[in-house]
Amino acid sequence: MSMVATAEVCDANPPLIHSGELRALQPVFQIYGRRQVFSGPVVTLKVFEDNVLVREFLEEKGNGRVLVVDGGGSLRCAILGGNPVQQATNNGWAGILINGCIRDVDEINGCDIGVRALASHPMKANKRGVGDKHVPVIMAGTRILDGEWLYADTDGILVSKMELSI
Repeated sequence: MSMVATAEVCDANPPLIHSGELRALQPVFQIYGRRQVFSGPVVTLKVFEDNVLVREFLEEKGNGRVLVVDGGGSLRCAILGGNPVQQATNNGWAGILINGCIRDVDEINGCDIGVRALASHPMKANKRGVGDKHVPVIMAGTRILDGEWLYADTDGILVSKMELSI
């Protein structure tokens, strides 16, 4: 899909909204990174105050995907920093959605990638390598599955069961 406003996507797809195939996340995320509009197929990850698996994913080729990380909504430490975001940019990730905190905001804001997170926090995450890959996650009132499509702009974030075209 070409970059179309999320509001236009909603206006053009009432049947998908009614059926639950197109869902809007609650507006709880802050906008970071230079790319304010992004979309792509979703890869899910579930961790808690641990960033080892986040870094591992972002070291892979992104191929236009969006990494969706359920960090349990923790506001006690950051599970994403500037170096992994720069690596994600270099590896072709379209965006990152974090249900948790980030750090190194100035570095992240200099990267050509879309990042959404709850807040920023100066403390680092743990490094245990504990978490679950490619599992359903629930964030901002919405269940998100591996392989679905995410669309984000300054109006909000949508998740669709399929790639959309308008």
